Amino acid sequence: MDKMASFKAMLFDLDGTLADTFPDLLVTLEESYREAGRLCPNESLSADRLRPFVSKGARSMVAAASDAELDPATIDAIHDRFLALYLEGIARKTRLYAGIEPLLEWLEGQGLPWGVVTNKLIDPALRLIGALGLDKRAACIVGGDSAARAKPHPEPMLLACERISIAPEDIVYVGDARTDIEAGRAVGSITVSAGWGYLDPADPPSGWGADIHVDSPRELLERAMRERIASPA
Repeated sequence: MDKMASFKAMLFDLDGTLADTFPDLLVTLEESYREAGRLCPNESLSADRLRPFVSKGARSMVAAASDAELDPATIDAIHDRFLALYLEGIARKTRLYAGIEPLLEWLEGQGLPWGVVTNKLIDPALRLIGALGLDKRAACIVGGDSAARAKPHPEPMLLACERISIAPEDIVYVGDARTDIEAGRAVGSITVSAGWGYLDPADPPSGWGADIHVDSPRELLERAMRERIASPA
């Protein structure tokens, strides 16, 4: 069955799906630890363990970055400083993933709106998307605090659908975390697991129940083009 033959919009997670934000997140994490007089996370910890924490939120990243057990008050202090520093230099090293721009251009050329549903707080999400030059192009931007509950709860997806006036079942949702797929499935959207993102080796996409898995934005574009061309008018 051609699952993407007649979709009417495509929504994306942000970090690890639309853009590679990890370089900026890591630099900011190191700066916030340094200011707190703590040891910075080492290279192996950063590469092997921190990326999967991006989808779990900044506080989870802060807690996971330390080799030592930190008390909640220290984690809170580093987290608060992390957020402030991140906003100051939100897109120093962040870039769209290779193949994302052609995908967005194709969607726009087809008259298909696209948007973002992320667990990133709406303030940094808007700033980042603006810095990437996408704010005027996105049909909707829903952050982790835009609805009462964040993903995997379906509320953010439902809010995005409401804002673009398209039914959930007519939407493709692309994400690099289990929470993305669970949120999309909960509202009946076509779900796509992104194999290029911040995947957790202990929780591979094969177990998420996504409708489709792709390893690159280019593969997603090619599949969308192929299935829409093959579908009857």
